[in-house]
Amino acid sequence: MSDQPQDPQSPERSPKTGDGASAPARTPNRGMFGWLIVFILIGALALVFSQVGANGVKLDNWAEFEALYNNGDLKPDSIVLKQDAIIATRIAGVDGPETIVRLKITPAHNEFYISKLDKLTDGALHDEASPPLWRYILHPYTLLIIVVIVVWIFILRGLRGMSAGGGMLGNFGRSRHRLMAKSTTGITFSDVAGVDEAKEELQEIIAFLKNPKKFTKLGGRIPRGVLLGGPPGCGKTLLAKAIAGEADVPFFSISGSDFVEMFVGVGASRVRDLFKQAKENSPCIIFLDEIDAVGRRRSGGFTTGGHDEREQTLNAILVEMDGFETSDQIIVIAATNRPDVLDPALIRPGRFDRQVTVPLPDVKGRMEILRVHAKKVKLGPDVDLEKVARGTPMFSGADLAAIINESAIIATMADKDFVEHEDLEEARDKIKFGRQRKSRVVEEEERVATAYHEAGHAVLQVLLPNTDPLHKVTIIPRGEYGGASMSLPEKDRYGFGLKWLKSMMRVACGGRIAEQIKTGEVSSGASADIAQVTQIGRTMVLEWGMSDKLGFVRYAGRDDNDGYVPEREYSDETAHIIDEEIKRFADEAYTEAESVLRDNWEKIEAVAQALLKHETLSADEVQKLMRGEELDKPTVSDLLAAEAAKSKKAPAAPPAKSAPRDDRGPETGVMPSPA
Repeated sequence: MSDQPQDPQSPERSPKTGDGASAPARTPNRGMFGWLIVFILIGALALVFSQVGANGVKLDNWAEFEALYNNGDLKPDSIVLKQDAIIATRIAGVDGPETIVRLKITPAHNEFYISKLDKLTDGALHDEASPPLWRYILHPYTLLIIVVIVVWIFILRGLRGMSAGGGMLGNFGRSRHRLMAKSTTGITFSDVAGVDEAKEELQEIIAFLKNPKKFTKLGGRIPRGVLLGGPPGCGKTLLAKAIAGEADVPFFSISGSDFVEMFVGVGASRVRDLFKQAKENSPCIIFLDEIDAVGRRRSGGFTTGGHDEREQTLNAILVEMDGFETSDQIIVIAATNRPDVLDPALIRPGRFDRQVTVPLPDVKGRMEILRVHAKKVKLGPDVDLEKVARGTPMFSGADLAAIINESAIIATMADKDFVEHEDLEEARDKIKFGRQRKSRVVEEEERVATAYHEAGHAVLQVLLPNTDPLHKVTIIPRGEYGGASMSLPEKDRYGFGLKWLKSMMRVACGGRIAEQIKTGEVSSGASADIAQVTQIGRTMVLEWGMSDKLGFVRYAGRDDNDGYVPEREYSDETAHIIDEEIKRFADEAYTEAESVLRDNWEKIEAVAQALLKHETLSADEVQKLMRGEELDKPTVSDLLAAEAAKSKKAPAAPPAKSAPRDDRGPETGVMPSPA
């Protein structure tokens, strides 16, 4: 797949995956095993044949054998003289059936018995006392010596291979990298959006590889390594593929987990092999994906074998990166989701000189990413990508690509000619919350509790200040949720204010409160809300210093070690105060939310009853209900009745092109999709 020239002196190098990935099969090794099996089988057959004639009638002395022959009881042509016995066939008769008779002799007296048998049988005997050469070869001791020699030769070949970087067991010590080029990836920087700063950093690297003299004429040195860090799905690997598409140099790509095997020392051997080939093909780029698999911080105490093997691999990487010369023109690019756990020696200047953060995209970045992926699908005239970008805060580039792909699948299943905006919203909610569970049978009591629960969230989100605008609310089960109240943020938040956090805690408490007021009991439906309130309160106290009692102090432990015991750097008295402060924040949010809901209970009733009728309400419809207005839209029952009547009128008519859209549920068609 690579267009890069291969080393003519390395015929085993695969143009697809490098030296260690898919090299041609080495038949000599398999042939050695084959010959070993053949020798073992021959030895087993020799042992079996050596036992031929061991059974039969045993004679005590020569006189007894001579008497049998003189009486005509033995076949004249069946007498065989072996080294340790005389064997003959006894003719069937009165004494019994045909049997083998055997007279044991001493090998030193073979000459004596040869003369006796020759005289007795007039030369009609078979002399096998002097075996041929092949009998010596098939002797058990000879076979054992041959097996030992073969095994020794095999070990010597393995040791020679290990000294050459191949490892004792074939190709274990060879690097399992992939050699990529522009023709193999098909991805360039034009396909990467939302990470402009990272693209600029990497474009400098590509410019240096294309024209190194331009950068070195002032005495500067190109960075030896670039570390890409950020959450999963933000485009780190995509950026690496774009580099392969932009740079006209060899691009060695390998994952951190490919260095580690069950054999000790294999990781370090693969590192040396990778950098050796990179130096032979410079200028080039080495991309180490998920480097935290081998680059974690080294521990100072006792370590197990697995940790020791990982540290040996890390040490090999450090040594190889230190061995770069200015003329090598090799740049190492690494990607990780956890740059905070990497060893300080790995990320210091001189090894990874630059650390490029690839963050979650903002509204502008999400808009650009959606446009890039939307080029591959047909969009309808009602599609508003800006609205989708606003409604997807904290979504990564991979999530946005999945939204476009899922929307195209949804539109295809509905026999549409293009993707509509409702398909994009359905795809977004499917990725965030899960697929609609239309087949789930919900009891009326549970359905009422869910309606009041979601109405409590929605009304508080509209009434309270400092909250994100409401987008829609639904009681249709989706994933593991019985309903959902969704917001549409007006902007991205990079910091969280105390007022906004308190309002979000109150909104989260609204579901349990409204449900309890209506049904008179509590249920497990608020488990996710409780977790959200607790997490917000804990973070406010431990990390953000928002507690008046604890002050401007951080109490959260550091997540920079491999231990299983969480780090705690405060006393038991402080832990007690922390628990009290978290509970105080939660209690205040619950009390204030309950007060607001009781004062506006008629609005809760209006929204909940509308949810029971329509199942899904938009933000505008919720606000109309809170103002006391009526909704002029058909209910779920009306839609079902109309659908049933339509089916009775035309039972034999072929389904219309848009019919599959009506099968997705009664909430589609007139009213907006709940997803």
